[in-house]
Amino acid sequence: MTLKLMGKKRGMTRLFDENGNHVVCTVISAEPNIITQIKRKDTDGYEAVQLSAFKVKSSKVKNVSKPLQGHFAKAGVEARAKSAESRVESAEAFQVGQELGVGYFSDAEYVDVSGVSKGKGYQGVIKRHHFAGGPASHGSGFHRHGGSCGMRTSPGRCLPGQKKAGRMGSDKVTLQNLRIVSIDEGKQVIIVEGAIPGARGGTVYITKSAKKKSQKKK
Repeated sequence: MTLKLMGKKRGMTRLFDENGNHVVCTVISAEPNIITQIKRKDTDGYEAVQLSAFKVKSSKVKNVSKPLQGHFAKAGVEARAKSAESRVESAEAFQVGQELGVGYFSDAEYVDVSGVSKGKGYQGVIKRHHFAGGPASHGSGFHRHGGSCGMRTSPGRCLPGQKKAGRMGSDKVTLQNLRIVSIDEGKQVIIVEGAIPGARGGTVYITKSAKKKSQKKK
């Protein structure tokens, strides 16, 4: 198991490698996540670490629920807007109040990024499922809607699970094996190759790659 750090998508840019080739990448700002709770197997039944991020302004603390205010006060930290739990093999190496920044990924080469994709609202089958559509000529009664999806006498109905129009987007999406292009601990920024899910300013969760073996950078 690996820790799941939280950050915010800041937008896309491009950088140039040593050969002069431009690399399309995404900038993620990840202020240090702070440990606000540690769960242990003997008391909670499993080993886990709760990380909290995005410090709440003093004028907005009143919007944080009282149970959460008490939770952060017990940990001795300022209120945070987001919290996420990460399963770990052993929590002995962590302590409440410890901060973890983008330097956590300094020994990794690839990361997995999760987020909520952009919401598209109610969309038709062409945009939602990439249907080809019908003839565009005049007189055709079939342009952009779905074709027949029913049956004859048996079973005489549309089977569930058909591709139809409906709500599109706002789904949890995880992109795996994104190469780390650059890490700036001073600016609390990590830059990864390619695009990541979500709108600008949306919350994303970053973990070390689960499938691709990361090699320590030389």
